Amino acid sequence: MNVNRRNVLLGMAAMAAPVSPFALAQSSVLPLRTPGLDHLDVIVPDVEATTRFYMGLFNTELHAQEFRGGYRYFVLLSPLNEAREVGYIAVGASNGRGSYIGHFCTSVHDWRRDGEAIMTELGEQFAAGGFGEFPGSRGFGALFSDPDGIEIQFLPAPDTLVTAANPSQLVPWHQGLVTPHGVQSVLLRVRDLERALDWYGILYGTHAWTPDRSRAYFEFPDSGTRLYLEQARYEFGQEPGIVLFGIKVDSFDRVAVSAGVEALGGTILAVPGNDQLLRIQDPDGNIVQLHPQ
Repeated sequence: MNVNRRNVLLGMAAMAAPVSPFALAQSSVLPLRTPGLDHLDVIVPDVEATTRFYMGLFNTELHAQEFRGGYRYFVLLSPLNEAREVGYIAVGASNGRGSYIGHFCTSVHDWRRDGEAIMTELGEQFAAGGFGEFPGSRGFGALFSDPDGIEIQFLPAPDTLVTAANPSQLVPWHQGLVTPHGVQSVLLRVRDLERALDWYGILYGTHAWTPDRSRAYFEFPDSGTRLYLEQARYEFGQEPGIVLFGIKVDSFDRVAVSAGVEALGGTILAVPGNDQLLRIQDPDGNIVQLHPQ
């Protein structure tokens, strides 16, 4: 074999050359390819009472799944099609744990194909970012927690209602105050906003800021949804968690809907500087915002 100095140098240069960002982008499965926010759950002491509240609020359909000796209810956020592709609010029992918003879901394109690679790369990037060892997922689909203990779920896109859920007649359908059209937003409160943005940036890419820079957000244009993050304030004793969620709805009569919410046992909360959306505290203390479209 004819080996000369030029060929040796070229070979050494090829081995030493860094991998191009384009090549890395081709092999990476992060940031996620996601249409955005699909569903969330509320964890409450009395699932039937909470379900009645949300069915009174939303003009929609109700399904239920037998779960641990009781039922888990699904308040649909649009009509159910043959493929069961729909967003929803799941209502589950807290079993003595109080009341809170449990998790939010961002479904993932090609999850069945790429799910294992996504979880592996998450572990690698979290470790490289100084977040320690990623414990991986638990439960149905991929369910895991961020460094503040906030739960996130990945499922195949588009999200679908679980096959074990069947129509429920706990309350009459289509009797609610407003017609829903899917999740609009979720707001997270975190201990260290800048650090949390690094962590969530691994999942969702580049973030933006609200005009007053009080919150950062990740935007998902395919669905018109946003995931907001804000800093917990120690002086007010604020704890990390999911603060509230927003639902897209048809336009509505604010006075009439406010009165209807109060009749259902909810409370109308002030939203300084915004007279378009309606912020509601449900009887369990969880907060939902109505965003007219």
